[in-house]
Amino acid sequence: MNAEGFQADILAEPEALERVAGELGGVGLERLLEAPRVLFLGMGSSAYAAANAAALLRSRGVDAHVELASTGAPQPPSPDTAAVVISASGGSSETVEAMRRHLGTSRVVALTNRAGSPLAEHADVCVDVLAGEEAGGIACRSFACTQAVLALMCGRPADEILRAAEAAATLIDGRGGWLEALAGTAEGAAGVWAAAPAERFGTAQQSALMLREAPRIVADACETGDWLHVDVYLTKRPRYALLLLTGSRYDAEVLEWREKREFAVIAVGEGIAAADLQIPFPGAGEHTVAAIAATVVAELLAAELWRRHPI
Repeated sequence: MNAEGFQADILAEPEALERVAGELGGVGLERLLEAPRVLFLGMGSSAYAAANAAALLRSRGVDAHVELASTGAPQPPSPDTAAVVISASGGSSETVEAMRRHLGTSRVVALTNRAGSPLAEHADVCVDVLAGEEAGGIACRSFACTQAVLALMCGRPADEILRAAEAAATLIDGRGGWLEALAGTAEGAAGVWAAAPAERFGTAQQSALMLREAPRIVADACETGDWLHVDVYLTKRPRYALLLLTGSRYDAEVLEWREKREFAVIAVGEGIAAADLQIPFPGAGEHTVAAIAATVVAELLAAELWRRHPI
């Protein structure tokens, strides 16, 4: 992994998202999920991307699940299951093993960034997420592209992917207005915690992962409503900083705790006047746009902290 490559990968995300919309937007990917039951399988970022897609499907009444490929109690294969196996490298050992359980029984659909990989070679259908080589060695651009492909598979129009690309470009181009302040907050904090609505929780998980994987700081994620039951206790300690990916109906209650305990809140997305720092982007009220674009903030922060404090 290297910091310069990571930065370059982030800056190339809008172009990659436009490529996904242009090349895959009209090919009918939604037919790949035409099954009574949809099961997503992956590890790390792949599972996070799948969580956002599964939430979208479940909101429409689809029987959709996300399973860590490493589980010791896997859901069984069946002819009525579309098993979507996800790995940017196409070679994650846990995901390859999980795929093998489903081959010959479930319909196996692979999402990968690498042609010729075990997933690409053995799945019934393989979709290239079109992220290209990631010079930084960290799954950031491939995460964005995987989310874009999954959104198309869930029946979302290509125009939404283009709006996500525009939102990502807005954050990248405007980083001079907020990144310095955000990095200063992160450097003075005991860690950076991320929260997002349940239907976009994968975006918060990915945001925290970027901060652990690149600059190697303390970071974790919590669903916004659950934050009131789980992470609120951490605010008793000084130097707590929350990256709030807005849009939950529980945002206001989180901010009530901020008034009591005076911890730092950085609002990403729709504006919140009480936040210490606001980082807006167009389309923040749209599920697909927000799910894809909001991660750019944590990625750019991670790259900046890594630059300042090389590991």
